[in-house]
Amino acid sequence: MMPHTPDEVLATLRSAADPDRAAQMAAYHKQTRPVLGIGNDSLNTLSRDLRQALDLEARVDLASELWASDVFEARILAAKLLTQARIKPDDAIWELLQSWVPDFDSWAIADQAASAISKRLQADPARLDSVEVWTTSEHMWTRRAALVATLPWAKLANPKPTERDARTRILGWAATYVPDRAWFIQKSIGWWLRDLSKHDPDGTRAFLATYGDQMKVFARKEAAKHLGS
Repeated sequence: MMPHTPDEVLATLRSAADPDRAAQMAAYHKQTRPVLGIGNDSLNTLSRDLRQALDLEARVDLASELWASDVFEARILAAKLLTQARIKPDDAIWELLQSWVPDFDSWAIADQAASAISKRLQADPARLDSVEVWTTSEHMWTRRAALVATLPWAKLANPKPTERDARTRILGWAATYVPDRAWFIQKSIGWWLRDLSKHDPDGTRAFLATYGDQMKVFARKEAAKHLGS
């Protein structure tokens, strides 16, 4: 029988726990929160089944409770439940996702949540105004989320004028990050530029010509990965 309540879903997750794998994952992801050792494929299957079984309100409530549990896989599952392109109305999801951002403290959880956030930004690009506030946060993971969640704009092959303006705006955020020496911030700059280079190599080259010497070497190499010689 498909679990529906937060307690049932958490019980399902715990029943699939693999202690040996959990220890490896906790070390790899540098986790102090409970880790069960459940693979991404299993979480994908469970999130798909739950999305099909639950209405939107129930899904938001479940995601909120799973996040609050602070179990590693439960937080990832919570984000997966809300990672969907077409959701109307989506205000409750947007508010919930924003409330999670200050809790980000590891890349696996943060990136899954950022994927859900990116869908809501694409649904309503006016929300970039809220994301811009993140770029000046004292919380490193919040600043990073601003670039990771806006990666869809880097991947546009034929952006419309408004999308091109948004891309320019986000590149401005990346420029303000360049002096930040945190590895994950530098990585996010390199990642954004790498994806941009596939569709706008000249834009990537222009950014690197201005800021490349100030970036960490690994980030600069990541940004130029697809530019060739």
